[in-house]
Amino acid sequence: MSDLQAVADRVEIEALRGEFTDCAMMRDRARLAGLFTSDGVLRMPNVPIELTGPEEIRAGGEKLQEQWDFFVQTYHPGTIRLDGDVATGRAYIHELARMLDGRQGLNYAIYHDRYRRTPEGWRFAERVYEVRYVDPSPLGGFAPGPRLDVAATALTANGFRVEILDDAAAARARVRELVPDGAEVFTAASETLRLSGIDEDINASGRYRALRPRLLAMDRVTQADEYRQLLGRPEVVVGSVNAVTETGSLVAASGSGSQLPAYAGGAARAIWVVGAQKVVPTLQDALRRIEEHVLPLESARTQQAYGAPSAVNRLLVLNAEPRPGRATVLLLREPIGF
Repeated sequence: MSDLQAVADRVEIEALRGEFTDCAMMRDRARLAGLFTSDGVLRMPNVPIELTGPEEIRAGGEKLQEQWDFFVQTYHPGTIRLDGDVATGRAYIHELARMLDGRQGLNYAIYHDRYRRTPEGWRFAERVYEVRYVDPSPLGGFAPGPRLDVAATALTANGFRVEILDDAAAARARVRELVPDGAEVFTAASETLRLSGIDEDINASGRYRALRPRLLAMDRVTQADEYRQLLGRPEVVVGSVNAVTETGSLVAASGSGSQLPAYAGGAARAIWVVGAQKVVPTLQDALRRIEEHVLPLESARTQQAYGAPSAVNRLLVLNAEPRPGRATVLLLREPIGF
């Protein structure tokens, strides 16, 4: 191996380790899982957790982060020993965390790593997390979290009705209050609605004239005109968006665009349920979130459900609501959905 190649390998492995911490801090578990080989292993004996393969690492990481109130990881470079297309190394970690059950503290740990060169570049073949010091004392600081109040103020100034709610259960109850029995309702495809139970409430309860079951039963060729009209002008549309900016905009991406006409103004009333993690500072941050976070997760879902990846074929930015009282945004203090 040439000296130049050795330098390049070290730089790439160092970038890989830095990327891991960035993924953990940004709660981007799909990207983090992609840093491992197909048979890569993440072991955390102190937790204890052992996960094998990108899909298991992604799912296990998401389950773990659901328990966090906040989490901060600082990474410090350690050793790298190269041996052709494989390498070993250590990285040093300082972490602060508080769990939703009240456990909190700081710790110092070591990652013991094995790396492997792949056609896509260096990847983790194994990462073993060893805790060296734990201090469970109550932390003196706090995590500000998403600026829901800032986003809510901006959205209100732009004509949206905004409510800040504690969690998905509160949103589920509020949607039942906002949508009258017997109303014609279209639910946009949404992990937020599915996970919260709102989708089931509307489409399976019999309380409403639910459009989604009716649309699914229609022939897309012979009933194309009726299908399009029902999609475009429901009495009420209930869904979510992919990002909310602190400047007061809602951003929704779509592969088919089916929900966007109703969102944009076709529906007489619109209700969006939005998890805390979707609040971002600017429109540029919103677009980056869609490309780097939402699209990989949605593509994995559509690949499993339909055998094809998703794409950002349509993009809707709602900067204001010109019809007073039409649009309601339910901002949650907890993360939910993509």
